Amino acid sequence: MSKGYTIARIERAGMTYEILVDPDKALKYRLGEKIPVSKIVVYDEVYRDARKGTRVSEEDLRKAFGTTDILKIAEIILNEGTVQVTAEQRRRLIEDKRRQIIEFISKNAVDPRTNMPHPPQRIELAMEEVGVSIDPFQDAKEQAMKVIEKLRPVLPLKIGVIKLRIRLPGDVVGKAYGLVRSMGKITKEEWRRDGSWVSVVEVPTGLHLDLIDRLNKLASGRVEINPEEGG
Repeated sequence: MSKGYTIARIERAGMTYEILVDPDKALKYRLGEKIPVSKIVVYDEVYRDARKGTRVSEEDLRKAFGTTDILKIAEIILNEGTVQVTAEQRRRLIEDKRRQIIEFISKNAVDPRTNMPHPPQRIELAMEEVGVSIDPFQDAKEQAMKVIEKLRPVLPLKIGVIKLRIRLPGDVVGKAYGLVRSMGKITKEEWRRDGSWVSVVEVPTGLHLDLIDRLNKLASGRVEINPEEGG
């Protein structure tokens, strides 16, 4: 297989489905750039094992995806499956994510002894000291919160917190609950008689606007978010 190709794959009902894709275009697509799937797929084939060239039958494709349209199947694989990245792509992604994490910490956390921000270089050296591992695909701000906790034994850090009262309709709580927990600390929660979920959440100041935006998108605007009194 040419070095210019990489593999995108998905598993369904214990079976693997693979397509060959352009590595740079596939990565840009996964990172949110709007690129036609037809420009990403190298061959109009779905494989059981792309390296061996083992193709999937039309019958199996129909069972797994409800269609034999290669581009529709490729779109599902690109959106829901995994895309291999080259070593160079991974290195660039990690370096970019590291820079974003350091920038977030420098802007949103301070040294509690002086109430002044730590210089980016000091944060980077502390990250190296504690052996921080960077996930190239996880949100930088969410990772930064975990990094702050790991840095505290070697670098005093304090970050501001905003309290929000959030009310969500019951049908979106399943999708939103994990997001709320990953970006804040739930201090109170209750289910109302109308099926809605109400909570008070402590959110780092650098994350609250992102959380509000993402909840609005998840709930299609059907969310109430207000500052909590005393927060």
